[in-house]
Amino acid sequence: MKALVMTAVKKLEVKDDYKKPEVKPNEVLVHTAWAGICGTDKALYNGLPGSADAVPPIVLGHENSGVVAAVGSDVEDFKVGDRVSVDPNIYCHKCFYCRTSRPELCEHLDAVGVTRDGGFAEFFTAPEEVVYHVPDNVSLEAAAVIEPISCAAHGVDLLETHPYQTALIIGDGFEGQLIAQILKSRGVKEVTLAGTSDEKLENNRKHFGFKTINNLKNPDAIKPDTYDIVVEAVGLPQTQEQAVEAARRGGQVLMFGVGNPDSEFKVNTYKVYQKQLHIQGSFINPYTFEDSIALLQSGDVDPLPLISNVLDFAHVEDFVSGKLGHISKAIVKVAGEDA
Repeated sequence: MKALVMTAVKKLEVKDDYKKPEVKPNEVLVHTAWAGICGTDKALYNGLPGSADAVPPIVLGHENSGVVAAVGSDVEDFKVGDRVSVDPNIYCHKCFYCRTSRPELCEHLDAVGVTRDGGFAEFFTAPEEVVYHVPDNVSLEAAAVIEPISCAAHGVDLLETHPYQTALIIGDGFEGQLIAQILKSRGVKEVTLAGTSDEKLENNRKHFGFKTINNLKNPDAIKPDTYDIVVEAVGLPQTQEQAVEAARRGGQVLMFGVGNPDSEFKVNTYKVYQKQLHIQGSFINPYTFEDSIALLQSGDVDPLPLISNVLDFAHVEDFVSGKLGHISKAIVKVAGEDA
């Protein structure tokens, strides 16, 4: 089968004769339709950790959708031809964190497209427990990004939301834009998206009615002590510090952006105390796929206006290496809509 293989750090190769995976008794074989590309894939390509370390040779692609091509002998809830999406994160169910209802912190995390071959291939396998049916009114193109929606949903789940609140999302990347939509769906009174791309900010005003701030052109437009909820979706020290400053008394700050492992930011400890801030991290997507599918099915979240580029295997490396710029969200068309 055809696959895009990371054969070494900073090296992707298209293989036409990659071995098609065999299906274990508890697994589903998926004929990939679409696969999303995210910042984690860029990090893995550059040798940095994602949810876990990716050891070459490996097929990346942890955002995906497709059609069931075969099922193992123990699989009960799926059959050939079912339209599906796969939660990449596979928990051990045995470690301290799994046994204390925090599986996202699993000490033995396995992940499709990170520690085992994923969706940048014509076929991949996954345990039945992480495979989800895609509703008829959700396209496989949209279903390919259920995983990033589920990460955004987990972040919002960590917040206490109320209709009176104002929210600021710092970062107009794909996740920041999704978080804005989910906060709106939760009834938050006013959502403001701050970023650096006029094109993406205008797109969000047009499609979703968000207030927007160009944080590069107007850095003073984000006022201190203003917002009930501030989500930092960039991962840079300067925006992390800005997030803490922007939160009002009693505010919540969600550190969602993935920072460099060696980065640090400064925080005024008295302000954290005096404003009684709640500062929270967010990691991956424990059991938020069902909610994310429901958000797509209802139309409360619409990712399609945010997808700017459809690539083939041959151009994925140009994107993850940084040669292709000005991309809001890229996905790979692996097979047709019906796979």
